[in-house]
Amino acid sequence: MNGTNVSELILEKLAEGLPELTPQARKAATYVLENPRDVGVSTVREIARAADVKPNTVVRMARQVGFEGYDDFRVPFRDAIRRGAADFPDRARWLQEVRKSGDMGSLYADMVQDVLRNVEQTFAGITAGQLQAAADAIWNSRDILVLGVGINHSNAHNFTYLASTGMVRFQAIPKAGSTPIHDLAWADSEDTLIAITCKPYRTEIIEAVNVAREQKLTVISLSDSPASPILRGADHGFVVSVDTPQFFPSSVSIIALLETLLSFVVAIASDEIVGRVETFHRRRRQLGVYCGEE
Repeated sequence: MNGTNVSELILEKLAEGLPELTPQARKAATYVLENPRDVGVSTVREIARAADVKPNTVVRMARQVGFEGYDDFRVPFRDAIRRGAADFPDRARWLQEVRKSGDMGSLYADMVQDVLRNVEQTFAGITAGQLQAAADAIWNSRDILVLGVGINHSNAHNFTYLASTGMVRFQAIPKAGSTPIHDLAWADSEDTLIAITCKPYRTEIIEAVNVAREQKLTVISLSDSPASPILRGADHGFVVSVDTPQFFPSSVSIIALLETLLSFVVAIASDEIVGRVETFHRRRRQLGVYCGEE
């Protein structure tokens, strides 16, 4: 059971048990019920101060719903924040609280675990056949438009840059001074759109995907939930795991999936792509791009 569900069950139990609590414990419980996000980012003293009760009262409240103390009571709420069930500011406050507590080793371990878990979970839900089908669509397209904004704008540019070593039909959008929809103006059924967005989903990405469908482009979508608006109706949809203790979604699995997809494109491409890559790097050497290389 994930942290979000556990925290919700705790709140339900707390609400059901309100009549049985002492007046002061009821006061603390009421504050928690009205401000559940505060639990994951606040110490027992901070919660007590906000609820206008003593810290021991908050501890008693936690014990009355089955926990040994406030720290145990807070764990599911912290997990909910780590898994994205809170706004970015709440997750940033939680990181600050970890630093103040001196528990940086725990943060380090969480980061490493989530990086590995994200990659594992992402690829566990994807088959080689799905990747090959998407790669076939890309190779057989006239132009491939790679769309991402925010951090995913960088991910789109990284993918396009890697592809440019052997192919020239890739474009990262939105271009400078443009918008995603404008960059799709001349695209049609001969083209492919690769779109990336994760919670909270970006409006311009959703709108661009809808336009792409109307214009009959092949749509390849990467997002963090099967319920994502850009995965519904996509020709090729991939769910990526982006969990992280950080306050922004992790890009590790997105980058890994894009690199793997590109490797599939190269694998199914015509033999001429090898010559293109060789020519590309030979010219870079001639231009002195690589330090110390003849």
